[in-house]
Amino acid sequence: MKKFLTMLTLAAGMTTLHAADLKGNALAARDKVAMCIGCHGIPGYRTAFPEVYHVPKLGGQNAQYIENALKEYAKGNRKFQTMHGIAASLSDQDIADIAAYYSQQTAATPPNPDK
Repeated sequence: MKKFLTMLTLAAGMTTLHAADLKGNALAARDKVAMCIGCHGIPGYRTAFPEVYHVPKLGGQNAQYIENALKEYAKGNRKFQTMHGIAASLSDQDIADIAAYYSQQTAATPPNPDK
């Protein structure tokens, strides 16, 4: 039993280390953000489904905030059906890359520059 608990503890620690070691790659995200630009790339955009909602610009936002928000949408803890569907389709690496991409921009950066 002691051996089993030790192995379980080590496995849990390795999973935590792997998740913490994930580094976002802004360049890798350039093709991944196409689904984001349709709403988040339009100044002053408001959605009409499932409710009227002012869509925030993401450029310049803190990477950790974006990662946390996407993970919360994926789990369903943040309630917005469109974002849940998108976030649930992303891997942890996709989320880290997208967060890095937007954190390196400003609110004035045009969507997907130099593409």
